[in-house]
Amino acid sequence: MIKPTHVHNTLLPLTEFTERRATFFSLMPENSIAIFSAAKEVTRSNDTEYAFCQDKNFYYLTGYNEPDAILVLINSDDEGVNSKQSVLFNLEKDPLQEIWHGRRVGQALAVEQYGVDKCFSLEEIDQYLPDYMAGKNQLLFCQGRSETFDAQVYSWLSLVKAQSRLGIKAPMQLVDCRTIIEEMRLIKSTGELEIMRRVNVISGAAHTRAMQQSAIGKFEYQLEAEILHEFSSNGARHPAYGTIVAGGDNGNILHYTNNDDVLKNNELILIDAGGELSGYAADITRTFPVNGTFTKEQREIYQLVLDAQNLAIEAIKPQATFAELNVLVNNFLTTGLHRMGILLGDLTVLLEEKACKKYFIHGLGHWLGLDVHDVGDYQSNDQREQCRPFEQGMVMTIEPGIYIPLDDFSVAEKWRGIAVRIEDNIVVTEQGHENLTVNAPKSLLEIEKIMRAK
Repeated sequence: MIKPTHVHNTLLPLTEFTERRATFFSLMPENSIAIFSAAKEVTRSNDTEYAFCQDKNFYYLTGYNEPDAILVLINSDDEGVNSKQSVLFNLEKDPLQEIWHGRRVGQALAVEQYGVDKCFSLEEIDQYLPDYMAGKNQLLFCQGRSETFDAQVYSWLSLVKAQSRLGIKAPMQLVDCRTIIEEMRLIKSTGELEIMRRVNVISGAAHTRAMQQSAIGKFEYQLEAEILHEFSSNGARHPAYGTIVAGGDNGNILHYTNNDDVLKNNELILIDAGGELSGYAADITRTFPVNGTFTKEQREIYQLVLDAQNLAIEAIKPQATFAELNVLVNNFLTTGLHRMGILLGDLTVLLEEKACKKYFIHGLGHWLGLDVHDVGDYQSNDQREQCRPFEQGMVMTIEPGIYIPLDDFSVAEKWRGIAVRIEDNIVVTEQGHENLTVNAPKSLLEIEKIMRAK
């Protein structure tokens, strides 16, 4: 039977997942076994569940999107002959359960659609897994991601150790394999980047829609509804994270998600929202005036943040680092805030002290991919500077911001209550970078023009 071009519920081809497993096999120690767990459904209230979100490492290796499954990768060395085998354990087909809760892939289709070598019922795992473990030197799994799964792994290991009198050896070394898979996930493939371009376009259109629908007297959650509608209408069924729609001083709460306040005249709205497409996240922030026109002070702060963001983005290329970008942005913001009279004192001292951090209170950016704050080592030094050189295929956010709370009486009243963040998604290319966030307006002129035309 010819295998389908794409696996179920993903825009990536089957070959993408089989190649990932092949790469993981190549990085496994000889005569070892790796075990990955799917996510479990999480109860929201009584007998209803939250929308299911697959464990990202499991998804990365399989494309499989059902709960309660186990992937086993076996790198055997029997009598000098190396063999590699992928085995999936998943839920059985069950007509009654499927009537209530939806269709299951089952065992036969899993081999066909997901390219694994074998698939067994989850109920058979205690029968097979200890045998797969037996005689292996090392056992790899993502330690600490789930206490329940850790306990399950140790129970299987105990079953193998119980057979030691029969000459059966259990793995002596337990290895946390997150380093391996996180390094793999950090560099995005051509297929992954195409999905991330698409979800950025969808998310950018959602931010534009929010600007067009903004009005004095609306509630923040009404703009959230417009954003979610745009996501799902264009294929991004779920948001990648809790949408932030923060009017006025609410923008000074970094992870504000109440979204239940009224939008007021002469205030800004900070919206941090990104869709999820085929598992991959966009993470975009835009800030704009409720009434469509920036005040003089809002314009000054906004342009400073925008210029800082553009400065950082233009510096992105292979071998650059977040540490270098932070120096550029911190110096630029500190100088600008000093010029405005928000930071007082000797500029040389202020630069040395990174004084802008009083108002730029979070990091400049983070990795982006299957997780919003995606996996991957930043190689931070003792000073918490992120020194990892950028490489082609890495995707990151760049998101400077300035936050001046209403109760900051150290600054003139005209600045208080202003919160501005601007965030784009950037991929490192062979020669420099590509901004994936191409259609979300961010210049003062673009924003005011769009809002006037609504």
